[in-house]
Formats: sequence, C-alpha cells, structure tokens
Amino acid sequence: MTSTTAPNGGLDRITVDDANSTTSTYPDGNTGIQPPVSLRDASTLTTLKERIRHHYELASDYYYSLWGEHIHHGYFLDANDTKERAQVRLIELLLERSQLEKGSTVLDVGCGIGGITISGKQVEMATRLTKDQSQDGEVCLDGESMKLGQGTARFIELDAETMGDFFAESGIFDCVWISEAMSHLPNKTLFFRNAFQMLREGGKLVVADWFRAEKLSEKEIGDDIKPIEDGMLLPPLCTPSEYAVLAEGAGLSVFSETFDISNEVAKTW
Repeated sequence: MTSTTAPNGGLDRITVDDANSTTSTYPDGNTGIQPPVSLRDASTLTTLKERIRHHYELASDYYYSLWGEHIHHGYFLDANDTKERAQVRLIELLLERSQLEKGSTVLDVGCGIGGITISGKQVEMATRLTKDQSQDGEVCLDGESMKLGQGTARFIELDAETMGDFFAESGIFDCVWISEAMSHLPNKTLFFRNAFQMLREGGKLVVADWFRAEKLSEKEIGDDIKPIEDGMLLPPLCTPSEYAVLAEGAGLSVFSETFDISNEVAKTW
C-alpha cells in the first residue's frame, strides 16, 4: 500500500465512493512475452492470498519490464498514444471523475510498485523508484515517509481487507484509491468496510477494476470468465452493480454512475 499526500467481463471500470454516503463508479495485454516459468509453482500454495503474494514476489521485476512504472491498463484516446501516456491518462481520468483536490491525503491500495502493496518485493521496488524520482534523492521526513514532488509517500505491506487494524486512527484519509487490485481480494465486503473506516467525512473511495458483465449465462461464465479468474489468480469476478451494493452496505453512497471504458483500455492487450 502507499499512503501519499499529493498536489464481456475481465475489463476495467472506475468507481468512486464518498464517505459522506456517496459511491461513484466509472469505467475504466498480451505482448507475446512469456512470464517466468517459476510462476507456475504458485499454484501449489495453499491459499489464494499466499498464491497472489508469491506471484508478485516472483513477477514484479518482470511486470516492471513489461508494463513500466504503472502496472495497470492504459486509457487510449489517440492512435499515437504510447503505453506510458495511456497509463497516465487512466490516472488522470480517475482524478477527473473523483474530483480530488490538490493536497489530498490518499491511501493507494494495491499500488504495486507505486503504493498498500501486494508483496514485500513491491515495497522494495516502490521505495527505490521513489528515491530515484525525488529531486532531493532520499528525503525521509519521519523515518518512514519520503518527499516526492510537492507531497510525500510512504510504502507499507499489509492485508488490504483488514487495513483498518494497522492504523491507530479512523477517518484519516481524503481518498482510498484502488486501481485494478480489488478483484484479487476474496473478502470484498470486509475491504469496503475498512475503506469506509479509513475515510474522513466527505472522503471518496476511487476504484478501477476488472468486472464481469451483467446477466451472463452459466455457459458464458464458464467459457469466458472462469479462465480469466484462474489465470489471473482471482476469486469470482463481480459485476459493477454488486460493487455498488457492497459499497452502500459499508456506508458509502453513489457519487457517479458506472463509466465503462473497456474499448479504450483494450489496446493494452
């Protein structure tokens, strides 16, 4: 995880939830390169969380070489967009839809090499990259946070479903941000409750994620969705409406309706 203070299924959408009782949902590749053979060993581990952690411990360097700094889809609007530009566009879209203000305190969940993280390897990589990008090199403000641009960043490895147990206080963030990571979480109900706990009044939960389409038949799920779930180490994928129900059950409410950008991110693959 990263705590920062800064100025037909399987594709992404975007969701923003407000702790005032507000949820927003907005929409949000294969390059021929094969992942490390050792990733196959992860299937022998006992729990899904252990398998996911093991996967990213092994694959983070590979994903960084393949995807770059941002391990998520690109939002392609122009034929000349590079992968890197498209990935930044997705971040800009999330910022635009969520209307986050400059200087917001953000908890970035599942940030990979940039934010709460999936593995210790990613914490190591995120810390190194932040030091490299800092104008002052390594600038530790409190022994844990580092200066980055006009804000600060701190990298933490912990369980996103129970992240509220880590922090001494509740209601300390303006935003909980989770981009293409919640689909990995087995207990999404618990995650939504903890996200609500972390938000100040009026704060927002911003989500970009993989979903399955609404009203698929059992055959469509078996033929099209199950292989994605198995291959990407995912529990059963949810629909956007199921996320909205979970968010409202946790105390959030709709800030913006679902915005589907499947077509715009498809070029990533």
